[in-house]
Amino acid sequence: MTAPLVTILDDEPQIRAMLADALTDAGFRTASFARATEFEAALRHTTPDVCLVDLGLPDKDGLALVHRLALESGAAIIIISGRAQVQDRVTGLELGADDYIIKPFDPAEVVARIRARLRTPKSPEIDSATAHFNGWTAFFDRYILVSDQGEESTFSHAEGEVLRLFLEAPKRLISRQQMQERLGGAAAESFDRAMDVRISRLRTKLGEDPKNPRLIKTIYGAGYIFLGDVTWE
Repeated sequence: MTAPLVTILDDEPQIRAMLADALTDAGFRTASFARATEFEAALRHTTPDVCLVDLGLPDKDGLALVHRLALESGAAIIIISGRAQVQDRVTGLELGADDYIIKPFDPAEVVARIRARLRTPKSPEIDSATAHFNGWTAFFDRYILVSDQGEESTFSHAEGEVLRLFLEAPKRLISRQQMQERLGGAAAESFDRAMDVRISRLRTKLGEDPKNPRLIKTIYGAGYIFLGDVTWE
C-alpha cells in the first residue's frame, strides 16, 4: 500500500524540515510548501491524506484557506499555529479543521495526531462508502449528499466524520464523551463548540427544522441520537 501523503504548509523552513523529517521517519510521504499559492497549485495534481496548515502565511489568510480546504478537499486538516487563545482554536475548528496544534510543539505529537486522524475507527460490520437514509444518500468517498430530488450538496471531512458516526449507530445515544473519544484531537473546551457547529451545519444541509429536528436529536445533558433508518452499500 502507498504510504499516506502529508502536505506541510508553513513559511518557516526549520519547521517544514523538522516536520518532514519526523513524518518521513514515521513512514509517511511528505510535500512541503512555504506559500499558499504553491500549495494550492500542487493540489490541482495531488490528493493529500492530511494537510498541515500554518495560519500565519505570507500570501493568503490561513483561516480562509482552511475553510476552503474543508469544503473542497477530502483531506484531514490540522492547523499548526502560534495563536494559542481558545477563541483561535474554536474558530479554526468551526471553519472545518479537524485538529489544532499550538506552536511550539513536539514533532512526535504531530505524528501521533496524524495517525489518530487516519485511523478513525469504523464499525467492524461497516466498511462502505455510501449510506442511504430517509431519502438521502451520503457518498463518503466524494463528500457529497444527494436528496431524493437529486439535489447535491457537499460536506467537509470534519462534517463527514460526525455524519458517519451517527449513521453507524442509528437510534442509539452517542454521548459527548464518546464523540470526543472517537473523533478526538481538539482540546475539550473547543471540541464541544466545534461539534455544535458541525451538527448545526449537517442539520441545515439535511433540511432540518432547527427548533425541532427530525433526524439528529439533542438529548440535553446526555448527547445525541440519530433517528433515521440507515442502509449501507
